Amino acid sequence: MSESSRPDPSAIQVIDRMVALLDSLARHGEAGLKLLAADTGLHSSTAHRILASLTQHGWVARDPSGGYHLGAGLMRYALQASQHADLRPLALPLMTGLRDATGETVNLTVREGDEVIYIERAVSHRLMRVEQVVGSRAPLHATAVGKLMLGAGGRESCADYAQRTGLPSFTPNTITDVRQLQDNAATALHQGYAFDNEEAETGIGCIAVPVRDSTGAVVAGLSISAPRERRRDEWIPLLMRAGQELSSRLGYRNPTSAV
Repeated sequence: MSESSRPDPSAIQVIDRMVALLDSLARHGEAGLKLLAADTGLHSSTAHRILASLTQHGWVARDPSGGYHLGAGLMRYALQASQHADLRPLALPLMTGLRDATGETVNLTVREGDEVIYIERAVSHRLMRVEQVVGSRAPLHATAVGKLMLGAGGRESCADYAQRTGLPSFTPNTITDVRQLQDNAATALHQGYAFDNEEAETGIGCIAVPVRDSTGAVVAGLSISAPRERRRDEWIPLLMRAGQELSSRLGYRNPTSAV
């Protein structure tokens, strides 16, 4: 390893100290600077500087009396991790059923920034199949699930995404026009499903549906991926029912389905 590629020991030390302070706050619930410094073995001035930075980022909060406690910013990470952990075992039986019914690979994805990340899959038993690696990522505008997530954010959010990313092209079918993407994403969300027509990879076609939580927010997507010539529109009702069932298990109640 070259000298320039080695981690900065001082930076690692700061992270270690930050984690020690967060661990101490988790144990105490709320604590003052002196207690935190004594608990972690840090000098008060060092602990104060790190806590000030954590407070700025919302990971730690400070009450009027001067005590510190874990902040809402850190809670959001914890809730997101918990949600993803709970989502996978709920989704997998439905995904396996879809895989068996269609013979093709079924994926569960969530949004992270300007990408989707694959967090679970039920792989096709076919010799020629589409197989996404768990943990792999793809751009929102080139995926069926991503279009649904862009649609959920609205036209302005979609335009912001286009400006940030430049809508790079991956195949001749990739949507690179912002208005076309906005229209496509809005239509997909309205109808409840989206297509990837060889937009991320030539020869691969996908169908996706949204997964909603108890607030109605789109938190994930279910998709079927197959060689383009094998993709069938008759899969759409099966996929939509699975998406609705998973959403229901997350506490979503569709007001339009009420009798």
